[in-house]
Amino acid sequence: MPDNAMHNAASVNFIGVSKRYGHNLTAISSLNLEIKAGEFLTLLGPSGSGKTTALNLLAGFQTPSSGSILVDDQDIGRLPPHKRNIGVVFQHYALFPHMTVRQNIAYPLKQRGVAKETIKRKVDDAIAMVSLGPYAERMPRELSGGQQQRVAVARAIVFRPRLLLMDEPLGALDRKLRESVQLELKRIHRELGVTIVFVTHDQEEALVMSDRIAIFESGNIRQIGTAEELYDAPNSQFVAQFLGESNCFAGTVERGAGQSKVIAPEGIFIGNSDVAMPADGRAAAVVRPERCKVFSGESVPGDWNSVNARIRDVVYLGSLRKVVADLPSGGTATVICQPEQSIPSNAEITIGFPFSSTMIVTAKS
Repeated sequence: MPDNAMHNAASVNFIGVSKRYGHNLTAISSLNLEIKAGEFLTLLGPSGSGKTTALNLLAGFQTPSSGSILVDDQDIGRLPPHKRNIGVVFQHYALFPHMTVRQNIAYPLKQRGVAKETIKRKVDDAIAMVSLGPYAERMPRELSGGQQQRVAVARAIVFRPRLLLMDEPLGALDRKLRESVQLELKRIHRELGVTIVFVTHDQEEALVMSDRIAIFESGNIRQIGTAEELYDAPNSQFVAQFLGESNCFAGTVERGAGQSKVIAPEGIFIGNSDVAMPADGRAAAVVRPERCKVFSGESVPGDWNSVNARIRDVVYLGSLRKVVADLPSGGTATVICQPEQSIPSNAEITIGFPFSSTMIVTAKS
């Protein structure tokens, strides 16, 4: 990362921030969030969880009901958007249809009264960064969706903002194009070193792009960490099920030394727990599908959990296969296995998974 790029990156700190609408609706509740300078942080969560509200508060499009938002230790909570030196990219690109690519990208610099020769140099740099050189004189209607999105990104970074906010920016693109633009954004982040706050409800997108991910639910952060931390050590059933696929067996917990057990309708499951449990003891045993194995006739090892099931579907995934099985309790379980493993169709099986791969977490409320 270039030295001058890091110098331009901003740190962000939400301190007890709330956003209320009237007396009955709280979109954000006492949010505390620290974002490091130069970090790519993704706000991930279902619709209505508060992630876009948090972004709008940071951008200045909304005002906090309480609390403070600091950018480089400056409280910007009452600062108008145009004075925050923040770039913003939306899902709907908001390009000016009557302007060329070059003119669209130059617009923020003209609004800031930048000299013409400087505008040309900065626009040329931005166009090169998003690989749009051959399209500089085209109108937005003459571009593909991915090209339009890159124009929007170039317009947001041309004035070298200290902070770049992106609200579902790839949602309108098809899968292949979205994956291509994801890589472009990662490259731009590396080259510029700017702090990026990225909002999405797409878990795969969050896993691919982020330094850290903050998972939102009901107006606050349920867990924040790297993709590996959230995937391997979720602190709740909600996080486990929202980020990646998981098998969850909900019941009550019995704490033990080192390992705990969950007593659930499907059986008793032993696993590791590093999180505090609620007073009512409600908990869930969670295991990822790729950590499970199908047993048909052979014994499950003594240090493995197991559950009986009947195969419903076997889905071919190229290098892998997904087995979906019905549980006696009425739920389903999923196993990801190698294609060479023999899987009998519509058969009674046992699904096994190691104690060491089983996570005991708080149950969904």
